[in-house]
Amino acid sequence: MRAVMSETERKSGAAFQPLYAQVKATMTQWIGSGRWQPGEMIPNEFQLAAEFNVSQGTVRKALMALEADKLIVRHQGRGTYVARHTPQRALFQFFRMVDEGGKRLTPTSQPLSQTQRKATREQARLLGVEPGTMLHVITRVRLFGADPAIFERILVPVALMPELAVTLGTEMTDEMYVIYQDRFLITIARASERLRAVRATREEARHLAVEEGYPLLEVVRIAKDVNGKPVELRISRYKTKEYSYATEVT
Repeated sequence: MRAVMSETERKSGAAFQPLYAQVKATMTQWIGSGRWQPGEMIPNEFQLAAEFNVSQGTVRKALMALEADKLIVRHQGRGTYVARHTPQRALFQFFRMVDEGGKRLTPTSQPLSQTQRKATREQARLLGVEPGTMLHVITRVRLFGADPAIFERILVPVALMPELAVTLGTEMTDEMYVIYQDRFLITIARASERLRAVRATREEARHLAVEEGYPLLEVVRIAKDVNGKPVELRISRYKTKEYSYATEVT
């Protein structure tokens, strides 16, 4: 089915958005819905211009915006592809811990438990669901080498991924965002984080090999899909005596 935009739609769409932004929004929806799947090559600029009944210049601007959002990858001479999360890509884009020399760290992950429970009022607010909504709750420890450095809880609405499961007692081979995309066609495109200092609980202290009350950095992250819908609430508590949280502000 052609996605031709009429003159009326162009003038009335989203408070007079620029035409390229309207094209980008539609292509973003196609990625989010799975019409264009991770790793799939999408039509070229000429084909897309015909599909949307716009100029190639408009399509080119839309593709540039999608690339800036890391939703597509463009390979010279090979075509344009829907971005696929890999463990390396997911870590590079979303993981911020460095060592004392500023070198980016790569963690390994050891799942400890997986349960389902009802969302509290605060969890529901952060995930944009109703209180009492059933959530997957995955608890894990992340290590730098042999050092257990991060205690983490991951909460995901069951309705989004009913069959979400991790294997306990063994090192995870995939990042969670890779699992969401490969198994459920849900692409994490952005995340917001809130940081504060906390003290280690008894459970956290046991798994991180520190004393109860040890100072930790808590990072509360809300990860959202390509259409801005909250997918995951992640509460991570980091040891920071030998590690730092690093980010760039532009």
